[in-house]
Amino acid sequence: MLRLGVQVSSAGKIYYSIDRALHLGCNTMQIFTRNPRQFRKGSLKKEDIEIFCKKIKESDLSPLVVHTPYTLNLATPKKFLHWITVKEFIQDMIEVDKIGADYIVTHTGCYKGTTEEKGLKIVVRGLKKILKKTEGVKTKILLENTAGSGTWLGYTFSHYNFILKELNFSERIGLCVDTAHAWCAGYSINTQEGIKNLLDEIKREVGIERICVIHLNDTREAFGSKKDRHFHIGEGCIGEEGFSLIINHPLLKDIPFILETPKKSEEDDVKNLNTVRRLYYNEVYKRD
Repeated sequence: MLRLGVQVSSAGKIYYSIDRALHLGCNTMQIFTRNPRQFRKGSLKKEDIEIFCKKIKESDLSPLVVHTPYTLNLATPKKFLHWITVKEFIQDMIEVDKIGADYIVTHTGCYKGTTEEKGLKIVVRGLKKILKKTEGVKTKILLENTAGSGTWLGYTFSHYNFILKELNFSERIGLCVDTAHAWCAGYSINTQEGIKNLLDEIKREVGIERICVIHLNDTREAFGSKKDRHFHIGEGCIGEEGFSLIINHPLLKDIPFILETPKKSEEDDVKNLNTVRRLYYNEVYKRD
C-alpha cells in the first residue's frame, strides 16, 4: 500500500494539520511542531495535544513525521549553539512523543569553523546526550542525507556509519533519504543502476532496514551540484522515469514517502501527489 503525504502546515493550531493532510488525500504527513526558523519560545498546550491525539487516532495518518527546526545544528563547534541545539532537541523529543510522533527527522548539521571529522564527533556527542535524556521516548530519530553544500555533513552514508558505530548502532536512530539531496550529492537515482548503487552503499554503511522515511523531491540542480533546492515531481533532473523506479522499487515501495515540493497554493500539492500516485500505479516493476 502506498503511504504518501506532504509537509503540512500546522499554522493556527497544530491539529489543523490533520484536516489539511486528509483534505489532500494523504495517509501520512510531516509537520513542524513549532516555528522552524526560531528558537523555542514555548510549548504546545495540553488541550491542543489532547485534541491532536484524538483526531490523529481517528484518522488513517501513519506514520506521523516531525521535522526539527532549521535553527538546530548538531555539528556546530560553537559551544552555545551546540548547547541550545541539544537542549531544544531534548525538549522537542519529549513534546513530539506526547503527540504520538513515530519519527523526528533532523539534518546532521553544518561543521563550519572546524573539520569534517571533528564535526562528526560533535554530532555524536550531542546525540549521546539527547538519547540519554530521552530514554523513555518512543519517537525515533531519523538522520537525513544532505546535498553536501558548503560544510554540511551527511552527503555520504559513511558519515552515518561513523555516527552509528559511535552510538553502538542504537535502534533509536534511523535514516530519512531525500531524493533531491541524493541526486545533488552525486547519486544517479534516475536509473536502475544508480538506485542499486545507492542502496548497496546504504546497505553496506547503515543497513537498508534503517530507512524509515523517504523525502520525495525533484530538483532542477545539476547532478552532483551539491545544491539543495527542491522542485516538482517529474519536472526536474530526476524526472518521471526516475521517480517511477524509486517509488516502485521492491526495497522502497513500502516505505512512507513525504513530499517537500514547492507550493504557492494547495494546487501544487495536489499536482505533485497525483503525479506520484500515477507513477506508483503505472509501476515499472512486476509485483509478486
